[in-house]
Amino acid sequence: MIENNKKKYEKAILIGIITGSQTAEQVEEYLKELKFLAETAGVVVDKKFIQKLKNPNPKTFIGSGKLNEIKDYIKENKIDLAVFDDELSPAQQKNLEKILNINILDRTRLILDIFAQRAQTSYARTQVELAQYQYLLPRLAGMWTHLERQRGGIGMRGPGETEIETDRRIVRDKIALLKKKLSSIDKQMATQRSNRGKMVRASLVGYTNVGKSTLMNLLSKSDVFAENKLFATLDTTVRKIVVHNIPFLLTDTVGFIRKLPTQLIESFKSTLNEVTESDLLIHVVDVSHPNFEEQMQTVHQILNEIGAEGKPMIIVFNKIDLLANNPQLNLSQLKKTWLNKMDVPVVFISAVNKINIDELKDVLYKEVRKIHIKRFPYNDFLYPDLDNLKER
Repeated sequence: MIENNKKKYEKAILIGIITGSQTAEQVEEYLKELKFLAETAGVVVDKKFIQKLKNPNPKTFIGSGKLNEIKDYIKENKIDLAVFDDELSPAQQKNLEKILNINILDRTRLILDIFAQRAQTSYARTQVELAQYQYLLPRLAGMWTHLERQRGGIGMRGPGETEIETDRRIVRDKIALLKKKLSSIDKQMATQRSNRGKMVRASLVGYTNVGKSTLMNLLSKSDVFAENKLFATLDTTVRKIVVHNIPFLLTDTVGFIRKLPTQLIESFKSTLNEVTESDLLIHVVDVSHPNFEEQMQTVHQILNEIGAEGKPMIIVFNKIDLLANNPQLNLSQLKKTWLNKMDVPVVFISAVNKINIDELKDVLYKEVRKIHIKRFPYNDFLYPDLDNLKER
């Protein structure tokens, strides 16, 4: 444990494996992201360990040799926490905690912890709590945790029922209660969405930390929380935007990430409904990131999982200012690359430095107008095509 200005930080090691489905380069990138996740959660990363395996060890995830090496390092360096890049089975987690004698986290649990820290509203906290309980349920047998009894003891415990079975029943009851609570809030949110009328709805989607909230602030002239940390935005924010003379609704949503826990996709379905019910998706990409193509693939995969793939889309390559050191990748050069040859409209911008925002607004106007005119053909005269609009 490290103390800094009277605040205690846990020392952690990161562990990943190279397999047939994960190359050495990919694992390096995943662990780099895992380090960012750990730091976002308030952990100090001390060292990373990588092992090449054909398949993860079903008992301990990693091989015995690497496990002994890690065990020695933990003792010598007073490590508090070991974080694995892939989701561990309940048995693997139990065995690793017994052997290493420290707290064991996997990527899923770490992300859940960050979501718990970031959740501001009652709705977001309820969604995160549901995901945490769904993660916890299959792992109860390996945890020395006595849940707070929320039901009466006398007459409630069946004959021969063990403590772990009681705990499982309490968790299942809690999951059912949270689902019921979310269902009630979902109905309210569905009513709110229906009350927004027939105005065109667009959603900002993208990998976490690509600048969606910064772009939202720029377009809406509002003050949505934006920070250079993963999952700075959990709660859905909707703003009315007017670009040139056309109004539409813009939604800022939770960022996506590789290996996004299935529990979170399930519990955040209602939040993600803002995406599935949108008329237009604005896919924001951090073009300065060395693995932005893989991040784009992750976003498309999750959009497909939630049933939002195939919607009209604009791709916004953000953070072009961070490419300034590369003379081959200025704005005019970027427009000559394969990035500008997509099947959907593409714009290159810097939301922070407000570069090329006028072009983005022009593209937004065109795409929103297409949807609006299709919905209200008799409003054609209100929103002329862009050339006629600029001649006025």
